[in-house]
Amino acid sequence: MTQRVLLVDDHELIRQGLARAFERAGEWEVVGEAAGVAEALALARVLKPDVVVTDLQMPDGSGFDVVRALREDSPEVGLVILTMHLGDAQVLAAMEAGASAFLGKETRGPDVVAIAAQALRDPDGFVSTGLAGAIRRRAAVGVSRLTDRETEVMRCLADGLGTAEIAARLYLGESTVKTHLNRIYRKLGVKNRTQALAEAVRAGLLLDQVAP
Repeated sequence: MTQRVLLVDDHELIRQGLARAFERAGEWEVVGEAAGVAEALALARVLKPDVVVTDLQMPDGSGFDVVRALREDSPEVGLVILTMHLGDAQVLAAMEAGASAFLGKETRGPDVVAIAAQALRDPDGFVSTGLAGAIRRRAAVGVSRLTDRETEVMRCLADGLGTAEIAARLYLGESTVKTHLNRIYRKLGVKNRTQALAEAVRAGLLLDQVAP
């Protein structure tokens, strides 16, 4: 069965190189090429590709815009970001946007095709050689941002304790607990307890709370 792929990059030579890689692999058909976000979204909605391979930076937006829009419209499509920008922030943003894979542009053509096939099989998965390191570094930064006392308060939140219960457990005044909570919210960039817990788990601050 032939799989349909849409290529998105503002550099024609890169699109041509990718097209050749897919054509050589067999069982793939390049159904369209786009040089920007708006064109990519318009073509994707008409052509209904199985996989979209997109650059990250484009004149009218980013590959994240492509991924978010297409993931919302088509949960089953494989979405691969191919870029020169492989920083931790980009890797994690790609995963959160709904990408199936995040690759450097130095990746060989046959490997891009192989990852595209994997993205088609498991569109909700996420493949990136930089993911493990990005998560470890985010966790390290998160730990360094909270004081020992703030970490204790976070652990109490994870146990489902309210302000008065946290105060009793840690032998603190309730006003002091509220002060710690407000500092935690500011440091984590959140507005409430639920968001703080979600961010703490994502940043690896509560690994000991969820370990088996």
